Amino acid sequence: MASWEFKNAPIHNDREPPGGPSVLDHDNLQLRRLGKRPVLKHIHHCLDQVRAPYCRPYISLLTGSSGGSAGAVYAFIFAWIGTTCCFLMLSELASMAPTSGGQYHWCAMLSPRSTMKFTSYLTGWLAVIGWQAAFASAAYLCGTEIQGAAILAHKHYNSEAWQGTLIMWASMLVALVVNLVGGRFFPRLENFVLVIHILGFFGILIPLTSLSDHKTKEQVFTKFLNGGNFASQGLSWFVGMSGCVFAFAGGDAAVHMAEEVSDASRVLPRAIMLSVAINGSLGFGMLIAMLFCVGNVDDALNTSTGYPYIEIFYQATKSIPGALAMVSINLIITVCAVIGILATTSRQFWSFARDRGVPGWRWWSRVSPKHLPTYSIYLTMTVAWLLGLINIGSAVALNDITSMAVSGLYASYLIVGVLLLYRRCRGHIAGYDENGQTLINVPGAPLVWGPFRVPGIVGILVNICACIYIVIVVFFSFWPPKMNPSLEDMNFSVVGTIGVAILAVAYYILRARHVYKGPIMEVS
Repeated sequence: MASWEFKNAPIHNDREPPGGPSVLDHDNLQLRRLGKRPVLKHIHHCLDQVRAPYCRPYISLLTGSSGGSAGAVYAFIFAWIGTTCCFLMLSELASMAPTSGGQYHWCAMLSPRSTMKFTSYLTGWLAVIGWQAAFASAAYLCGTEIQGAAILAHKHYNSEAWQGTLIMWASMLVALVVNLVGGRFFPRLENFVLVIHILGFFGILIPLTSLSDHKTKEQVFTKFLNGGNFASQGLSWFVGMSGCVFAFAGGDAAVHMAEEVSDASRVLPRAIMLSVAINGSLGFGMLIAMLFCVGNVDDALNTSTGYPYIEIFYQATKSIPGALAMVSINLIITVCAVIGILATTSRQFWSFARDRGVPGWRWWSRVSPKHLPTYSIYLTMTVAWLLGLINIGSAVALNDITSMAVSGLYASYLIVGVLLLYRRCRGHIAGYDENGQTLINVPGAPLVWGPFRVPGIVGILVNICACIYIVIVVFFSFWPPKMNPSLEDMNFSVVGTIGVAILAVAYYILRARHVYKGPIMEVS
């Protein structure tokens, strides 16, 4: 730890928290120990942050997996285990430093002083790429799923790409209104959606399994396909795993709401792990049910609705109203997912702007009188609105935005995961100190575990497994869905991800290196 410059001065209450007394409560003291002044209201609790709408495995899985039924089953299990390791690692970091900055703050606190500025800056931009792409992807899925339901309901409906874009924009407008309302409405909505997510599972599972014909267990658990004509079945399986990965993506969603969460260092790890447990269990159950109940696989994969799960519901019920009722459950969750992801994306960008990591940071770091990052919300809306125009020209190109979400987010996880592994192996992280009064877990300050950690050799093994899993995810996120792809089938996400990263580096050289110093110490 000799390379670190410790700051052990007590924290002073230089400004009064918004809407609260001058005496610091536990939440504000925790934030001030991380060098940040509380400017957002603490309105969220544990259940509010169990981000069930973010993971919708039963949608993502049967959308072109090239591994077949058995490939989908084992890919889900692999993704579930890998995601659990990854989320445990993120939970440890969130418990150490629960700020809206997330990955770039963690990178800054874990990096050596000589490389801290650039590595944390790059990590922040990877997270920006991932979350901005995630919001656009969620809105796109919402719009096209509603359009798919309309195609099922009206056989003479001649759908056009621009109509899907308009519905996408409409879902974004709903998300904007809800996010600007503020107050207690948003956390109550998330609790409502969590209930719908769990009850809706049974609302879909029961009619699906009771009304459809069933396949044999051999067809489900032993039938592999190489739909992309890859060189081997194993390669096909890894490429087809992307749907499962996207279903679990966004483990840091709750992290970026940290400054609005009560007792964040304890609540965030609990919420993150509850999310992977709930979504993994419900997703795996729905996956098995759909694989047993799917009728004509070719009809499902080539459905005019664009979503195999809609066709599977129709095949099972043999009723358009029945299938639409099942689809509507998912659409409620989808719309609310767009609302939640807008909140997360805007907070992540706002926090990075607060630390001067983006152009125009003075604007994007502003907070409204209602304690909302309004300008960052508007910017996130604008980016997704522009990306929605891509769908008019090419739906395939917009699908690449989904791969950008995966590659950007997981690349940011990888950087902090490697740094955490190095620090924990070297014994550079001290035990938890709840009542301390000095700055911790910021550049130049001591590294201290939070109340949640995976101790000893088990923690090291989990950290290693998470890093290996992330490398696999990022590598295969850039692959096309089949060998020898045409121009229309090519995955251009690597161009988008690397291109934005290059622009970010160029901005760093020209401007950001003069103003970005890592997480700014707003209190001392």
